[in-house]
Amino acid sequence: MPNKFYQDPIDTYLPQNGNRGYRVSRYELELGYKPASNRLAGRAVIIAVTTAAQPRFTLDLSQALTVSKVLVNGSKAVKFTHQQGKLALTPQQKIPAGGVLEITIHYAGTPKPVRGPWGEVGWEELTEGALVASQPNGAASWFPCDDHPSSKASYRISITTDSPFYALANGVLISKQPKASQTTWVYEMAEPMATYLATIQIGNYRRYRVGAAGEPVPMHAVIPPRLRTAFDHDFARQPQMMALFTDKFGPYPFDAYTVVVTDDDLDIPIEAQGISIFGANHCDGKRGAERLVAHELAHQWFGNSLTLKQWRDIWLHEGFACYAEWIWSEASGGATADQLARAARANLARQPQDIVVGDPGPKHMFDDRVYKRGALTLHALRLELRDHLFFELIREWTARYRHSSVTTEEFVDLAGHYSVTPLRGLFAIWLGTKPLPQLPPLGGQAATRA
Repeated sequence: MPNKFYQDPIDTYLPQNGNRGYRVSRYELELGYKPASNRLAGRAVIIAVTTAAQPRFTLDLSQALTVSKVLVNGSKAVKFTHQQGKLALTPQQKIPAGGVLEITIHYAGTPKPVRGPWGEVGWEELTEGALVASQPNGAASWFPCDDHPSSKASYRISITTDSPFYALANGVLISKQPKASQTTWVYEMAEPMATYLATIQIGNYRRYRVGAAGEPVPMHAVIPPRLRTAFDHDFARQPQMMALFTDKFGPYPFDAYTVVVTDDDLDIPIEAQGISIFGANHCDGKRGAERLVAHELAHQWFGNSLTLKQWRDIWLHEGFACYAEWIWSEASGGATADQLARAARANLARQPQDIVVGDPGPKHMFDDRVYKRGALTLHALRLELRDHLFFELIREWTARYRHSSVTTEEFVDLAGHYSVTPLRGLFAIWLGTKPLPQLPPLGGQAATRA
Protein backbone atom coordinates (compact mmCIF):
# COMPACT_ATOMS: atom_id res chain seq x y z
CA MET A 1 0.00 0.00 0.00
CA PRO A 2 1.30 3.49 -0.76
CA ASN A 3 2.24 5.74 2.13
CA LYS A 4 -0.31 8.51 1.82
CA PHE A 5 1.39 10.83 4.26
CA TYR A 6 5.03 10.20 3.46
CA GLN A 7 7.33 13.09 4.18
CA ASP A 8 10.99 13.31 3.32
CA PRO A 9 12.22 16.01 5.68
CA ILE A 10 14.42 17.71 3.10
CA ASP A 11 13.68 18.61 -0.51
CA THR A 12 16.98 19.63 -2.09
CA TYR A 13 15.19 22.00 -4.49
CA LEU A 14 13.49 23.89 -1.65
CA PRO A 15 15.53 23.04 1.45
CA GLN A 16 14.08 25.95 3.42
CA ASN A 17 10.51 24.61 3.04
CA GLY A 18 8.93 21.78 4.98
CA ASN A 19 9.46 20.88 8.63
CA ARG A 20 10.53 17.92 10.73
CA GLY A 21 9.05 16.14 13.70
CA TYR A 22 5.38 15.86 12.78
CA ARG A 23 2.95 14.81 10.07
CA VAL A 24 -0.10 16.99 9.42
CA SER A 25 -3.44 15.23 8.91
CA ARG A 26 -5.77 18.26 8.79
CA TYR A 27 -5.93 22.02 8.39
CA GLU A 28 -8.95 24.04 9.52
CA LEU A 29 -8.69 27.62 8.30
CA GLU A 30 -11.02 30.47 9.24
CA LEU A 31 -10.20 33.48 7.11
CA GLY A 32 -11.56 36.99 6.79
CA TYR A 33 -10.57 39.06 3.76
CA LYS A 34 -11.22 42.70 2.89
CA PRO A 35 -10.67 43.16 -0.85
CA ALA A 36 -10.58 46.96 -0.73
CA SER A 37 -7.57 47.00 1.60
CA ASN A 38 -6.13 43.55 0.80
CA ARG A 39 -6.30 42.71 4.49
CA LEU A 40 -6.35 39.09 5.66
CA ALA A 41 -7.09 37.84 9.17
CA GLY A 42 -6.87 34.15 9.97
CA ARG A 43 -7.24 31.46 12.57
CA ALA A 44 -5.54 28.21 11.62
CA VAL A 45 -5.95 24.93 13.45
CA ILE A 46 -3.35 22.38 12.40
CA ILE A 47 -3.84 18.79 13.56
CA ALA A 48 -0.80 16.55 13.37
CA VAL A 49 0.93 13.52 14.85
CA THR A 50 4.48 13.87 16.10
CA THR A 51 7.13 11.66 14.52
CA ALA A 52 9.83 12.56 17.02
CA ALA A 53 10.03 14.00 20.50
CA GLN A 54 11.63 17.43 20.14
CA PRO A 55 11.62 20.66 22.13
CA ARG A 56 10.19 22.83 19.36
CA PHE A 57 8.30 22.62 16.10
CA THR A 58 8.35 24.91 13.08
CA LEU A 59 5.84 25.95 10.41
CA ASP A 60 6.24 27.91 7.20
CA LEU A 61 4.61 31.37 7.31
CA SER A 62 5.36 34.58 5.40
CA GLN A 63 6.77 37.55 7.29
CA ALA A 64 4.01 39.67 5.72
CA LEU A 65 1.65 38.09 8.26
CA THR A 66 1.88 38.83 11.97
CA VAL A 67 1.14 36.16 14.57
CA SER A 68 -0.76 37.37 17.61
CA LYS A 69 -1.49 34.16 19.53
CA VAL A 70 -0.44 30.50 19.50
CA LEU A 71 -1.86 27.53 21.39
CA VAL A 72 -0.52 23.97 21.41
CA ASN A 73 -2.94 21.27 22.54
CA GLY A 74 -5.08 23.98 24.12
CA SER A 75 -2.29 25.52 26.19
CA LYS A 76 -1.43 29.20 25.89
CA ALA A 77 1.93 28.63 27.58
CA VAL A 78 3.76 28.51 24.28
CA LYS A 79 6.86 30.46 23.34
CA PHE A 80 7.07 31.37 19.69
CA THR A 81 9.27 33.29 17.29
CA HIS A 82 8.61 34.25 13.70
CA GLN A 83 11.71 34.91 11.62
CA GLN A 84 12.77 34.37 8.00
CA GLY A 85 9.53 32.67 7.05
CA LYS A 86 9.58 30.17 9.94
CA LEU A 87 7.20 30.20 12.88
CA ALA A 88 8.94 28.29 15.69
CA LEU A 89 6.85 26.99 18.62
CA THR A 90 8.11 25.73 21.96
CA PRO A 91 5.38 23.91 23.93
CA GLN A 92 5.57 24.05 27.71
CA GLN A 93 5.36 20.27 27.93
CA LYS A 94 7.33 17.91 25.73
CA ILE A 95 5.19 15.83 23.38
CA PRO A 96 6.34 12.22 22.84
CA ALA A 97 6.69 10.64 19.41
CA GLY A 98 3.28 9.48 18.21
CA GLY A 99 1.51 12.13 20.26
CA VAL A 100 -1.21 14.49 19.11
CA LEU A 101 -0.05 17.95 18.09
CA GLU A 102 -2.87 20.47 17.69
CA ILE A 103 -1.64 23.97 16.94
CA THR A 104 -3.94 27.00 16.84
CA ILE A 105 -2.52 30.18 15.34
CA HIS A 106 -4.13 33.62 15.11
CA TYR A 107 -2.56 35.90 12.54
CA ALA A 108 -3.27 38.88 10.27
CA GLY A 109 -1.65 41.16 7.74
CA THR A 110 -1.48 42.28 4.14
CA PRO A 111 -0.71 39.11 2.19
CA LYS A 112 1.68 39.26 -0.71
CA PRO A 113 3.30 36.68 -2.94
CA VAL A 114 6.48 34.89 -1.92
CA ARG A 115 9.38 35.94 -4.12
CA GLY A 116 11.67 33.20 -5.39
CA PRO A 117 13.66 31.89 -8.37
CA TRP A 118 10.41 31.23 -10.27
CA GLY A 119 8.93 34.68 -9.76
CA GLU A 120 6.23 35.54 -7.24
CA VAL A 121 3.87 32.80 -6.02
CA GLY A 122 1.08 32.64 -3.48
CA TRP A 123 -1.60 35.18 -2.56
CA GLU A 124 -2.06 37.78 -5.29
CA GLU A 125 -4.33 40.80 -5.24
CA LEU A 126 -6.45 41.27 -8.37
CA THR A 127 -8.08 44.43 -9.69
CA GLU A 128 -11.19 43.29 -7.82
CA GLY A 129 -10.62 40.33 -5.53
CA ALA A 130 -7.73 37.93 -5.10
CA LEU A 131 -6.31 34.63 -6.27
CA VAL A 132 -3.89 32.09 -4.87
CA ALA A 133 -1.30 30.39 -7.10
CA SER A 134 1.13 28.67 -4.75
CA GLN A 135 3.24 26.30 -6.83
CA PRO A 136 5.81 25.48 -5.62
CA ASN A 137 6.24 27.30 -2.29
CA GLY A 138 3.59 30.03 -1.97
CA ALA A 139 1.17 28.44 0.52
CA ALA A 140 2.92 30.17 3.41
CA SER A 141 1.86 33.52 1.91
CA TRP A 142 -1.64 33.00 3.37
CA PHE A 143 -1.61 30.30 6.06
CA PRO A 144 0.87 28.61 8.43
CA CYS A 145 1.72 25.18 7.08
CA ASP A 146 4.17 22.39 6.47
CA ASP A 147 4.92 23.52 2.94
CA HIS A 148 6.35 20.33 1.49
CA PRO A 149 4.77 18.58 -1.54
CA SER A 150 4.53 15.22 0.23
CA SER A 151 2.74 16.71 3.24
CA LYS A 152 -0.87 15.99 2.24
CA ALA A 153 -3.84 16.58 4.53
CA SER A 154 -7.59 17.17 4.54
CA TYR A 155 -8.86 20.76 4.75
CA ARG A 156 -11.78 22.81 5.92
CA ILE A 157 -11.54 26.36 4.59
CA SER A 158 -13.90 29.08 5.74
CA ILE A 159 -13.62 32.52 4.16
CA THR A 160 -15.63 35.61 5.02
CA THR A 161 -15.57 38.47 2.54
CA ASP A 162 -17.71 41.27 1.16
CA SER A 163 -21.06 40.00 -0.10
CA PRO A 164 -20.81 41.20 -3.72
CA PHE A 165 -17.86 38.86 -4.14
CA TYR A 166 -17.91 35.12 -4.85
CA ALA A 167 -15.40 33.16 -2.75
CA LEU A 168 -14.17 29.74 -3.85
CA ALA A 169 -11.87 27.25 -2.13
CA ASN A 170 -11.01 23.59 -2.69
CA GLY A 171 -13.60 20.91 -2.08
CA VAL A 172 -17.34 20.82 -1.54
CA LEU A 173 -19.25 23.96 -0.49
CA ILE A 174 -20.88 22.87 2.76
CA SER A 175 -22.37 26.21 3.81
CA LYS A 176 -22.89 29.77 2.62
CA GLN A 177 -23.96 32.23 5.30
CA PRO A 178 -24.80 35.84 4.36
CA LYS A 179 -24.68 38.26 7.27
CA ALA A 180 -25.06 42.02 6.93
CA SER A 181 -22.58 43.13 4.25
CA GLN A 182 -20.49 39.96 4.26
CA THR A 183 -20.84 36.28 3.39
CA THR A 184 -19.05 33.30 4.91
CA TRP A 185 -18.26 30.42 2.55
CA VAL A 186 -17.18 27.08 4.01
CA TYR A 187 -15.54 24.34 1.93
CA GLU A 188 -14.47 20.82 2.84
CA MET A 189 -11.70 18.99 0.98
CA ALA A 190 -11.76 15.44 2.33
CA GLU A 191 -9.13 13.99 0.00
CA PRO A 192 -5.48 14.54 1.01
CA MET A 193 -4.11 17.72 -0.56
CA ALA A 194 -0.62 19.20 -0.78
CA THR A 195 -0.27 22.72 0.60
CA TYR A 196 0.66 24.27 -2.76
CA LEU A 197 -2.63 22.99 -4.23
CA ALA A 198 -4.80 24.72 -1.63
CA THR A 199 -6.39 27.86 -3.05
CA ILE A 200 -8.72 30.79 -2.52
CA GLN A 201 -10.35 32.61 -5.44
CA ILE A 202 -12.34 35.80 -4.83
CA GLY A 203 -13.98 37.97 -7.48
CA ASN A 204 -17.12 39.34 -9.04
CA TYR A 205 -18.00 35.90 -10.33
CA ARG A 206 -21.06 33.82 -10.98
CA ARG A 207 -21.22 30.04 -10.98
CA TYR A 208 -22.53 28.13 -14.00
CA ARG A 209 -22.82 24.45 -14.86
CA VAL A 210 -20.56 23.14 -17.61
CA GLY A 211 -22.10 20.47 -19.83
CA ALA A 212 -25.42 18.74 -19.40
CA ALA A 213 -27.03 17.89 -16.08
CA GLY A 214 -26.34 14.32 -15.06
CA GLU A 215 -22.73 14.19 -16.29
CA PRO A 216 -20.75 11.56 -14.31
CA VAL A 217 -18.45 14.28 -12.96
CA PRO A 218 -20.18 17.59 -12.07
CA MET A 219 -18.36 20.51 -13.70
CA HIS A 220 -18.84 24.20 -13.08
CA ALA A 221 -17.49 27.55 -14.19
CA VAL A 222 -16.89 30.42 -11.77
CA ILE A 223 -16.42 33.39 -14.07
CA PRO A 224 -17.26 37.07 -14.67
CA PRO A 225 -20.68 37.24 -16.39
CA ARG A 226 -19.17 39.25 -19.26
CA LEU A 227 -17.13 36.20 -20.32
CA ARG A 228 -20.01 33.74 -20.36
CA THR A 229 -20.48 33.60 -24.15
CA ALA A 230 -16.77 33.22 -24.89
CA PHE A 231 -16.40 30.65 -22.11
CA ASP A 232 -19.30 28.55 -23.39
CA HIS A 233 -17.53 28.33 -26.74
CA ASP A 234 -13.95 27.91 -25.57
CA PHE A 235 -14.70 25.30 -22.90
CA ALA A 236 -17.54 23.56 -24.73
CA ARG A 237 -15.53 20.39 -25.27
CA GLN A 238 -14.49 20.00 -21.65
CA PRO A 239 -17.10 17.25 -21.00
CA GLN A 240 -15.59 15.28 -23.90
CA MET A 241 -12.14 15.80 -22.41
CA MET A 242 -13.37 14.53 -19.07
CA ALA A 243 -14.86 11.43 -20.71
CA LEU A 244 -11.66 10.78 -22.67
CA PHE A 245 -9.35 11.19 -19.70
CA THR A 246 -11.58 9.09 -17.46
CA ASP A 247 -11.32 6.34 -20.06
CA LYS A 248 -7.57 6.67 -20.54
CA PHE A 249 -6.45 7.57 -17.01
CA GLY A 250 -9.09 6.00 -14.78
CA PRO A 251 -11.88 7.51 -12.64
CA TYR A 252 -11.76 11.23 -11.95
CA PRO A 253 -10.27 11.45 -8.44
CA PHE A 254 -12.47 14.15 -6.86
CA ASP A 255 -16.15 14.97 -6.33
CA ALA A 256 -16.34 17.72 -8.94
CA TYR A 257 -14.28 20.00 -11.16
CA THR A 258 -14.43 23.78 -11.34
CA VAL A 259 -12.84 26.21 -13.77
CA VAL A 260 -12.26 29.79 -12.65
CA VAL A 261 -11.66 32.58 -15.17
CA THR A 262 -10.42 35.79 -13.58
CA ASP A 263 -11.38 39.24 -14.86
CA ASP A 264 -7.65 39.97 -15.13
CA ASP A 265 -5.23 38.47 -17.65
CA LEU A 266 -2.86 35.77 -16.39
CA ASP A 267 0.45 34.71 -17.90
CA ILE A 268 -0.34 31.02 -17.48
CA PRO A 269 -3.24 28.92 -16.11
CA ILE A 270 -2.97 27.69 -12.54
CA GLU A 271 -3.72 24.27 -11.10
CA ALA A 272 -5.30 23.62 -7.73
CA GLN A 273 -6.95 20.50 -6.33
CA GLY A 274 -10.35 20.16 -8.00
CA ILE A 275 -9.94 23.59 -9.60
CA SER A 276 -8.16 25.20 -12.56
CA ILE A 277 -7.72 28.95 -12.91
CA PHE A 278 -7.44 30.77 -16.22
CA GLY A 279 -7.07 34.45 -17.08
CA ALA A 280 -9.54 36.45 -19.17
CA ASN A 281 -6.96 36.27 -21.98
CA HIS A 282 -7.41 32.49 -22.11
CA CYS A 283 -11.09 32.99 -22.90
CA ASP A 284 -10.87 34.50 -26.39
CA GLY A 285 -13.94 33.02 -28.05
CA LYS A 286 -11.68 31.13 -30.52
CA ARG A 287 -10.62 28.11 -28.42
CA GLY A 288 -7.13 29.53 -28.55
CA ALA A 289 -6.22 27.97 -25.20
CA GLU A 290 -7.88 24.57 -25.61
CA ARG A 291 -4.64 22.62 -25.23
CA LEU A 292 -4.19 24.37 -21.88
CA VAL A 293 -7.74 23.39 -20.88
CA ALA A 294 -6.75 19.77 -21.46
CA HIS A 295 -3.41 20.25 -19.68
CA GLU A 296 -4.96 21.69 -16.51
CA LEU A 297 -7.71 19.06 -16.39
CA ALA A 298 -5.09 16.29 -16.63
CA HIS A 299 -3.33 17.71 -13.57
CA GLN A 300 -6.25 16.52 -11.45
CA TRP A 301 -4.85 13.01 -11.93
CA PHE A 302 -1.18 13.88 -12.33
CA GLY A 303 -0.17 16.39 -9.69
CA ASN A 304 -3.30 16.60 -7.55
CA SER A 305 -4.31 12.99 -6.84
CA LEU A 306 -0.79 11.67 -7.51
CA THR A 307 1.61 14.26 -6.10
CA LEU A 308 5.38 14.08 -6.29
CA LYS A 309 7.32 13.42 -3.11
CA GLN A 310 10.24 15.56 -4.28
CA TRP A 311 10.28 18.45 -6.75
CA ARG A 312 13.00 16.76 -8.82
CA ASP A 313 10.25 14.45 -10.13
CA ILE A 314 8.27 17.35 -11.63
CA TRP A 315 8.08 15.50 -14.96
CA LEU A 316 5.55 13.17 -13.30
CA HIS A 317 3.19 16.17 -13.25
CA GLU A 318 4.11 18.21 -16.29
CA GLY A 319 5.18 15.46 -18.68
CA PHE A 320 1.89 13.63 -18.10
CA ALA A 321 -0.21 16.81 -18.44
CA CYS A 322 1.63 17.76 -21.63
CA TYR A 323 1.08 14.28 -23.03
CA ALA A 324 -2.62 14.62 -22.19
CA GLU A 325 -2.70 17.62 -24.56
CA TRP A 326 -1.48 15.34 -27.35
CA ILE A 327 -3.96 12.61 -26.43
CA TRP A 328 -6.79 15.15 -26.58
CA SER A 329 -5.61 16.48 -29.95
CA GLU A 330 -5.52 12.95 -31.35
CA ALA A 331 -9.01 12.10 -30.04
CA SER A 332 -10.59 15.39 -31.15
CA GLY A 333 -9.57 15.30 -34.78
CA GLY A 334 -6.34 17.29 -34.55
CA ALA A 335 -2.78 16.15 -35.04
CA THR A 336 -2.02 12.70 -33.66
CA ALA A 337 0.06 12.21 -30.53
CA ASP A 338 2.80 10.73 -32.71
CA GLN A 339 2.83 13.76 -35.02
CA LEU A 340 2.95 16.14 -32.07
CA ALA A 341 5.66 14.07 -30.39
CA ARG A 342 7.88 14.11 -33.46
CA ALA A 343 7.35 17.84 -33.93
CA ALA A 344 8.20 18.42 -30.26
CA ARG A 345 11.35 16.32 -30.56
CA ALA A 346 12.45 18.25 -33.66
CA ASN A 347 11.98 21.49 -31.76
CA LEU A 348 13.88 20.21 -28.70
CA ALA A 349 16.73 19.12 -30.96
CA ARG A 350 17.28 22.80 -31.85
CA GLN A 351 17.52 23.83 -28.20
CA PRO A 352 20.33 23.42 -25.67
CA GLN A 353 20.53 19.88 -24.32
CA ASP A 354 21.90 20.74 -20.94
CA ILE A 355 19.34 19.43 -18.44
CA VAL A 356 18.45 16.00 -17.08
CA VAL A 357 14.66 15.75 -17.11
CA GLY A 358 14.53 13.27 -14.23
CA ASP A 359 16.42 15.74 -12.01
CA PRO A 360 16.53 19.12 -13.78
CA GLY A 361 17.58 21.18 -10.76
CA PRO A 362 15.54 23.96 -9.14
CA LYS A 363 16.50 26.52 -11.79
CA HIS A 364 15.04 24.41 -14.61
CA MET A 365 12.19 22.50 -12.97
CA PHE A 366 9.55 24.59 -14.81
CA ASP A 367 11.50 24.71 -18.06
CA ASP A 368 9.35 23.80 -21.06
CA ARG A 369 11.95 21.23 -22.05
CA VAL A 370 11.02 19.24 -18.92
CA TYR A 371 7.38 19.30 -20.00
CA LYS A 372 8.01 18.29 -23.59
CA ARG A 373 10.72 15.71 -22.97
CA GLY A 374 8.64 14.27 -20.13
CA ALA A 375 5.79 13.85 -22.62
CA LEU A 376 8.20 12.32 -25.14
CA THR A 377 9.27 9.80 -22.51
CA LEU A 378 5.67 8.69 -22.24
CA HIS A 379 5.29 8.53 -26.01
CA ALA A 380 8.41 6.38 -26.33
CA LEU A 381 6.96 4.12 -23.63
CA ARG A 382 3.63 3.99 -25.48
CA LEU A 383 5.40 2.94 -28.69
CA GLU A 384 7.21 0.23 -26.73
CA LEU A 385 4.15 -1.15 -24.95
CA ARG A 386 1.47 -0.47 -27.58
CA ASP A 387 -1.75 1.33 -26.67
CA HIS A 388 -3.53 -1.42 -24.77
CA LEU A 389 -0.74 -2.06 -22.26
CA PHE A 390 0.31 1.59 -22.07
CA PHE A 391 -3.09 2.85 -20.98
CA GLU A 392 -3.60 -0.17 -18.73
CA LEU A 393 -0.35 0.87 -17.01
CA ILE A 394 -1.53 4.47 -16.64
CA ARG A 395 -4.83 3.37 -15.14
CA GLU A 396 -3.05 1.12 -12.64
CA TRP A 397 -0.66 3.96 -11.81
CA THR A 398 -3.52 6.34 -10.95
CA ALA A 399 -5.47 3.65 -9.06
CA ARG A 400 -2.58 2.27 -7.02
CA TYR A 401 -1.35 5.69 -5.89
CA ARG A 402 -4.67 7.54 -5.76
CA HIS A 403 -4.43 10.50 -3.36
CA SER A 404 -0.84 9.57 -2.55
CA SER A 405 2.72 10.75 -3.06
CA VAL A 406 4.82 9.26 -5.84
CA THR A 407 8.34 8.98 -7.25
CA THR A 408 9.82 8.27 -10.66
CA GLU A 409 11.25 5.01 -9.32
CA GLU A 410 7.75 3.82 -8.42
CA PHE A 411 6.52 4.53 -11.94
CA VAL A 412 9.52 2.81 -13.52
CA ASP A 413 9.01 -0.24 -11.30
CA LEU A 414 5.32 -0.46 -12.16
CA ALA A 415 5.97 -0.03 -15.89
CA GLY A 416 8.41 -2.93 -15.77
CA HIS A 417 5.52 -5.30 -15.07
CA TYR A 418 3.98 -4.43 -18.44
CA SER A 419 6.89 -5.42 -20.65
CA VAL A 420 8.62 -8.69 -21.51
CA THR A 421 11.82 -6.72 -22.12
CA PRO A 422 13.53 -4.46 -19.56
CA LEU A 423 12.42 -0.81 -19.67
CA ARG A 424 15.04 0.73 -17.45
CA GLY A 425 17.21 1.55 -20.45
CA LEU A 426 14.35 3.51 -22.02
CA PHE A 427 13.80 5.55 -18.88
CA ALA A 428 17.55 5.99 -18.35
CA ILE A 429 18.14 7.66 -21.72
CA TRP A 430 14.98 9.79 -21.70
CA LEU A 431 15.08 10.89 -18.06
CA GLY A 432 18.66 10.39 -16.97
CA THR A 433 20.83 11.80 -19.77
CA LYS A 434 21.23 15.21 -21.39
CA PRO A 435 21.47 14.20 -25.08
CA LEU A 436 18.08 13.93 -26.75
CA PRO A 437 17.26 10.33 -27.79
CA GLN A 438 15.58 9.37 -31.03
CA LEU A 439 11.96 8.27 -30.98
CA PRO A 440 11.45 4.73 -32.28
CA PRO A 441 9.65 4.61 -35.63
CA LEU A 442 5.88 4.33 -35.57
CA GLY A 443 5.06 0.72 -36.49
CA GLY A 444 8.64 -0.40 -35.94
CA GLN A 445 9.83 -3.45 -34.04
CA ALA A 446 8.58 -2.24 -30.67
CA ALA A 447 5.21 -1.28 -32.09
CA THR A 448 4.61 -4.65 -33.71
CA ARG A 449 4.78 -6.69 -30.53
CA ALA A 450 1.48 -7.90 -29.16
